[in-house]
Amino acid sequence: MDLSFLGAAGTVTGSKYLLTHNDHQFLIDCGLYQGVKNLRQRNWKALPLPASNIRAVLLTHAHIDHSGYLPALVKRGYKGKVYCSSATHELCKVLLPDAGYLQEEDARYANKRKFSRHSPAEPLFSVEDAHRALKQFQPVDFGETLTLSGGVTARFSPVGHIIGASCIRLDNGQTSILFSGDVGRQKDPVMYPPEPVDGADYLVVESTYGDRRHGTQDPMLQLETIINETASRGGIVLIPSFAVGRAELLLHLICELKRQQRIVDLPLYLNSPMAITATEIHKRFHKLHRLSAEQCQQIDDNTHYVRSVEESIALNGKKMPAIIISASGMASGGRVLHHLKALLPNHRNSVVFAGFQAPGTRGEAMINGVDKVKIHGGYYPVKAQIHSLENLSAHGDHGDIVDWLRHCKQRPNHTWVTHGEPAAADAMRLHIQDELDWHASVAEYQDKVSLG
Repeated sequence: MDLSFLGAAGTVTGSKYLLTHNDHQFLIDCGLYQGVKNLRQRNWKALPLPASNIRAVLLTHAHIDHSGYLPALVKRGYKGKVYCSSATHELCKVLLPDAGYLQEEDARYANKRKFSRHSPAEPLFSVEDAHRALKQFQPVDFGETLTLSGGVTARFSPVGHIIGASCIRLDNGQTSILFSGDVGRQKDPVMYPPEPVDGADYLVVESTYGDRRHGTQDPMLQLETIINETASRGGIVLIPSFAVGRAELLLHLICELKRQQRIVDLPLYLNSPMAITATEIHKRFHKLHRLSAEQCQQIDDNTHYVRSVEESIALNGKKMPAIIISASGMASGGRVLHHLKALLPNHRNSVVFAGFQAPGTRGEAMINGVDKVKIHGGYYPVKAQIHSLENLSAHGDHGDIVDWLRHCKQRPNHTWVTHGEPAAADAMRLHIQDELDWHASVAEYQDKVSLG
């Protein structure tokens, strides 16, 4: 088998790994590049093989940096199956059409305001492309042995992070390789910890937090302080949030603070149709997370779900203190951009980022102290209070990942570190070498290696 790194090498986005066995080619993850422009431009470049040559796509989980390129792949001629867990399938039914809508909406807005260098601006893919891609999905149960073409088998195992997230082990009868996907935390308020796995001859592991440990700060205490101080100023708390996983965690923590009467009883809005549907999916897949039926009901009872565009626009005229959770988590698109335009210029308001901010995103710029941000072709002053709650990340830190790997029964011949910024990836490599005594290296973009 040969392995090519087509994404998530040197960065945390665009996850794509091409595995070749004889003339059978499989794509593990099919993610969209996000963040800085030179990475986003890769979304428009052709893959190093025709999409029609790929026999199967296997997804570790539903986040757009792992699944979001699928509609573009189908648009370019991919006709095979897309294998993933059942929960990942359900989430992709929400995420992929939404991604197509955002692509179309951004192109429409760019053409209307004439701020694109392309005339006319075109979407990378459409909602229709996303629905076509979804017809090619085939859910797989955790622990089930899936037989692919050429006699290659695959097995999915849960790794925490978000519902449905999996690591994937592939085996051609002589050589095996394990792809970690995004590994969750050992102690997460919502998700169960990653399940131990047997291991494989080779390993590809993520490193988003490879150079740091999660802080010891209590995120509930931090939220309590921010919400109460903002309310005392007469301001609004805006939380840009990833629609899947993070929004549910934030709603749970805020509702707990309300239940314990630790914060002012402010109106709580979830302004993201995608996050609303994801919250409903969480209730359906209750066995995959820690929240009880009562806690899920508590979220419903305390949250105003903003479904229509008209309701979303009305929120921007709100003057009384409130809490608004809206996608996207890195302020890279979606309804949260309109809230930022309305709220950033006022010092009474607070913007709270609750997770990793990729380089080049508006979120990363704001937590690093910029005095203005560009949104929809215009610049807006950053006068609101900016906060970052990194301890809410759904990614395991290097300690979590090493603890998970330590339980592997098989020592890999080699480990490739991916899905991290350069410093984080190299730090993860050193932790694996020093703490596990495994051979490890950092994968480079478009590297191709032979697995024997």
